[in-house]
Formats: sequence, C-alpha cells, structure tokens
Amino acid sequence: MKCDNCNNLATVHLTEIKGGKKLEKHLCEQCASQLEGIGSVKGHQPINELLTNFVMAHSGIAREQTLQCENCGITWAEFRQGGLLGCEHDYKVFERELSPLIQRAHEGATHHVGKVPTRRGAVGVPVKRRGPDIERLRGELARAVEAEDYERAAKLRDQIRQAEANETK
Repeated sequence: MKCDNCNNLATVHLTEIKGGKKLEKHLCEQCASQLEGIGSVKGHQPINELLTNFVMAHSGIAREQTLQCENCGITWAEFRQGGLLGCEHDYKVFERELSPLIQRAHEGATHHVGKVPTRRGAVGVPVKRRGPDIERLRGELARAVEAEDYERAAKLRDQIRQAEANETK
C-alpha cells in the first residue's frame, strides 16, 4: 500500500471515526512523523524484542536492574553477582528482593532468636530459648496460614501453646 501523501511504502495506518464515518490514512514513516499528535514513529520491532520488553516490564526484572542504594551506590545486580551488600541501608532498599532469599537460607526464619551477646551487659539476663519443635511448629503455622488452611493453623497454634507451657514448667 502506498502513502497517501508521497506514494512511498505506507507503514503507518491510522483509522479515525468522524461523524459516524470511518476515515483511513495510510502514511510512510516520514509523513506520519510530520503529523501533529502522532509523535515519533518507531520502525518495525522484531516480535522477540516486543515480547522481551513486555515480559521485562511486567515481571519486576526491570526494577531489579535499576534498583540502587543512594548511600553506597550498589545495585541489585552487583549484589547478585558478588553476594555482598555495600552498607546497612541496603537491607531496606532491597527488602522486597532480599526477604525471599533470607527466608530460603534460614528455613523460613526472618528474625534472630539466638543468644544475647555478653558484651552488651546482659550477663545475668536469662535467655529464653525455644526448642526446635516450637520453631518447626511456627514455620508450619506460617505455611498453613499462607495456604489458608485455617483448621491446620488452629491445631498448630494449640500445639505451640502446649509446647510453650511445657517449657515453662
């Protein structure tokens, strides 16, 4: 099909409805770029490039590639490559990306439940330790709630209460 203005190959096809009538314009890229309201006309993109751009825009990958700490300048890609964060602020900047990694590395745990350091002046402070069964039950409880299996969650909650009551005796 030829351009309505200059008889070059038409690559931009516009359809407009005015007064109930359909008006079609067939233009080449040069003539289309001169029309107001069209803006710049991009050449043809291969389908694989279009699909890649679409997937990147909707998968969060683009966010990961542009995410950067304002304090130390490390990017998410640099962390993934080297495995080391640049500063303490990175935990907040990359929180959404780090949380699944931390949970996977620590079997679902995201909070420290270890000993109290003696250098902090906590020598005489008794440390309440939970047995491994209670921690395992808490992990199962979290998974049951996430899966919306509330009957199992209620049973696990009761088991946790019973185990905690047995520990305090």
